[in-house]
Amino acid sequence: MNSVFKKQHGLVDDLLRVNFNFQIVLLTRPSKIDVAKYSSPMAISDEPSTVGNGVIRTGSVLNHSSDLRRRPSATSVNGLFDSTATVEGESSGEELAKDSSSDDSISSDQHNVVNPEQTRLPDISAIKFAYRPSVPAHRRIKESPLSSDNIFRQSHAGLFNLCIVVLVAVNSRLIIENLMKYGWLIKTGFWFSSKSLRDWPLFMCCLTLAIFPLAAFIVEKLAQQKRIYEPIVVLLHIIITTASILYPILVILRCDSAFISGVTLMLLACIVWLKLVSYAHTNYDLRAVTNSIEKGEVLPNTVNMDYPYDVSFKSLAYFMVAPTLCYQPRYPRTPFIRKGWVLRQLVKLIIFTGVMGFIIEQYINPIVQNSQHPLKGNLLSAIERVLKLSVPNLYVWLCMFYCFFHLWLNILAELLRFGDREFYKDWWNAKTVEEYWRMWNMPVHKWMIRHLYFPCLRTGIPKGAAVLIAFLVSALFHELCIAVPCHIFKLWAFSGIMFQVPLVLITNYLQNKFSNSMVGNMFFWFTFCILGQPMCVLLYYHDLMNRESKLDQS
Repeated sequence: MNSVFKKQHGLVDDLLRVNFNFQIVLLTRPSKIDVAKYSSPMAISDEPSTVGNGVIRTGSVLNHSSDLRRRPSATSVNGLFDSTATVEGESSGEELAKDSSSDDSISSDQHNVVNPEQTRLPDISAIKFAYRPSVPAHRRIKESPLSSDNIFRQSHAGLFNLCIVVLVAVNSRLIIENLMKYGWLIKTGFWFSSKSLRDWPLFMCCLTLAIFPLAAFIVEKLAQQKRIYEPIVVLLHIIITTASILYPILVILRCDSAFISGVTLMLLACIVWLKLVSYAHTNYDLRAVTNSIEKGEVLPNTVNMDYPYDVSFKSLAYFMVAPTLCYQPRYPRTPFIRKGWVLRQLVKLIIFTGVMGFIIEQYINPIVQNSQHPLKGNLLSAIERVLKLSVPNLYVWLCMFYCFFHLWLNILAELLRFGDREFYKDWWNAKTVEEYWRMWNMPVHKWMIRHLYFPCLRTGIPKGAAVLIAFLVSALFHELCIAVPCHIFKLWAFSGIMFQVPLVLITNYLQNKFSNSMVGNMFFWFTFCILGQPMCVLLYYHDLMNRESKLDQS
């Protein structure tokens, strides 16, 4: 009995000893997680080899992996570089723990294959060995997010939100300060004044402007029927277009009307003039192409007859009310009118028009009234007034752009089912003044290109001279739209537009010198909106006040 018990006891001891040795062997085996799962080019290792069940092992890691769980050596730490490197060269301990828990089977050595279902690696997470002090923290060349080489590759949404918060905070303080200093300045007759209602000559002038498109249609109809010669057609169109701009000027100068009424009439007269020039020029070109086809002449491929030459009153009437300055017999049309969309845009138009009027009455008028003439007073005082006026003036200008170019032109296009609604481009990203003038007012830009710039080039005028002519025409119409309603001809608006020519050269130079920056964009914003527009407002206001004081004295 005792002998049997001793034999059984010895057998148990042998089994325990064998099991203990087998556990020691398992603990000293490397797993897939050490080399296969987290292999990386960042690891420091010897030549790789494929053994056993296809696991790629690195020599320096495997030779010293038996001591990994008990005392990591310098070579085994090198193996840890594999377990902490990812595609980007960095990984978190949590990711390593997640990956290690999903793949904890035991890899075999060169001679023995251990079944993973029978033996499993003990639960020792790779987090224990992640980001050791010896693991390198700097592995790549990286630029700071705000460095010149990297700033435009980053997202600045957070900084944009900060700017919005700062703008709201600063302008809230300005609103409170203005109300405490001046009180509520909006008058009861803000929308309609009695002086504006008395401007009936200007209103009648607006209605009679329709005579000039009708006269142009009659001339074109006679030209189509070949009842008048081509030189006479050109002369009649010159007379009609000239009368369409001189007639409103004479009416405004003869009547002491309100400034807003005069500006509205002059803008409408300029639009009619531009449309009539496009109408006459386009039909002249269509007649020339049609005559060439009738004569059997071979036209170049660049000449596309998308529509036949036909003088139609319906096409002219549609063109005169359409949101474009370039005439063509047919336009791309949308299938239907979105009535709900039009109503929403009208509500926005009313709201932003009110905001624009509020800023003018509550902020711009007190600043301008408390200022001196910028060219006659103290220089520091003039700079202070210009900078103080720049912010509300910029808000009014942005509201004007949004109300007219986005809301009103889109409403008009929707009601007329006018398809091409690219009334502006992203001019706020313009890096040069030249880019700004090409993008901010697309109807005028297309008119300039079609009826002024390229005709000048076709007649042999150099490109620089053609650009200068375009700025001259633009400066002339800016002066008419402001100086005529003010009854002041100091050429401030004309000089401001012509000053854009050297700014074009300066911003083009800055863009070529700093090609990957927004230096030109910042220079444009400063000269155009911070300095230029407030200066013009102050100049015209003080000249207008001096004129009224002289009239009162006389």
